[in-house]
Amino acid sequence: MNRDQFEGGVRHLKGRGQTAFGAVTGRVRPQAEGALNQVVGGAQYAYGRGREVAEDLSHDGRALAGEIEKRGRHAYARGREVYGEARHRGGKALRRAESHPTESLLAVAGLAFAAGWLLKGRR
Repeated sequence: MNRDQFEGGVRHLKGRGQTAFGAVTGRVRPQAEGALNQVVGGAQYAYGRGREVAEDLSHDGRALAGEIEKRGRHAYARGREVYGEARHRGGKALRRAESHPTESLLAVAGLAFAAGWLLKGRR
């Protein structure tokens, strides 16, 4: 509960008391002032409540942004690791293909034949 909520609630109660006092004594002025204080107090309480909700949302948003940043950094680091591993394995495969050209040609031809056989449509 913040200051605006507290002060608004107190002012609203004060207005209710003024309205009741004016009704008991039959005087219009305290009734009108009480009605005004009730409305102003209710508005101040609502403002304070809205401010509290906005602060809560801001805090939650900050926490979510921190979590997103942490996960993003983790994903970036993991991506760099995977990239490095793929680059290493690709270089290793390329060196093997260059040192054994016949085996590489037969492997590619076999893969092409298998892919064509699996992907051909039924007639």
